[in-house]
Amino acid sequence: MPLDAKRTPDTRFDNLPGYDYAPHYVDDLPGYEGLRVHYVDEGPQDAVRTYLCLHGEPSWAYLYRKMIPVFLDSGARVIAPDWLGFGRSDKPVDDTVYTFNFHRNMMLELIKRLDLKNVTLVCQDWGGLLGLTIPMDMPDTFERLIVMNTAIATGQSPGAGFDQWKAYVRNQPDMDVAALMKRGTPILSDAEAAAYGAPFPDATYKAGVRTFPELVMVAPGMEGVDISKRAALWWTNDWSGDSFMAVGAQDPVLGPPQMEQLRKTIRNCPEPMIVADGGHFVQEWGEPVARAALQSFGEL
Repeated sequence: MPLDAKRTPDTRFDNLPGYDYAPHYVDDLPGYEGLRVHYVDEGPQDAVRTYLCLHGEPSWAYLYRKMIPVFLDSGARVIAPDWLGFGRSDKPVDDTVYTFNFHRNMMLELIKRLDLKNVTLVCQDWGGLLGLTIPMDMPDTFERLIVMNTAIATGQSPGAGFDQWKAYVRNQPDMDVAALMKRGTPILSDAEAAAYGAPFPDATYKAGVRTFPELVMVAPGMEGVDISKRAALWWTNDWSGDSFMAVGAQDPVLGPPQMEQLRKTIRNCPEPMIVADGGHFVQEWGEPVARAALQSFGEL
């Protein structure tokens, strides 16, 4: 029986500042039949390289609007999906639907469906919590990594900043996403902040927003811990691709200390680019980050 899900009206995505990418959809992924998943798909289908850009909470593909043009200028293909519950993807209304494996398995199926090759994983926040567990199961698909303000969660809280964030979300079942993004990223215009709120007309669309903080693996027995521990070992021992790390220094949850811990986990990961003014959503400073990443990979 299909899951009860909401679909944000397309009109809410009209005239978004700095973002004019055509939507692409798939609604028959194995195990997710009837749920429409949205993704940006720009650049040549036969490009040598593909950038897979994974957002976190409570953002969506709009987050990557400043990085996508840099990747496209290099001749690459760019895929930027929305997790179910976010952006232009469908939003199951039952909070209990949202689990680590629900999201991870969807992304595995989407990568297979799109037959992605020579992928650079670009990830931040939940894009990393989930995305960093995927390459070990598809090692021939991924060749490079651009990682920003995220973690591999193996059963401990990342710190007091996260605990406070989790408590805040728990008390905001109808969170004002636009206002949250504006507070965390003061450089946003009101229209840009509103674009982050566009997917969520009311509280019934916000199950994903409510549940993602609760899913972060802060205790040893939580779903995703075993997969994440295996992923951490894989990044340390088996990863052979090039990596680039950028860190928003103003992030109170996943800032420089947490990212240094992650850097030590990723084999041969160089010293990070520190974005001094950057917050958690460091992609909002994304153009210089993307250029620095390509330069480090020898493409600029």
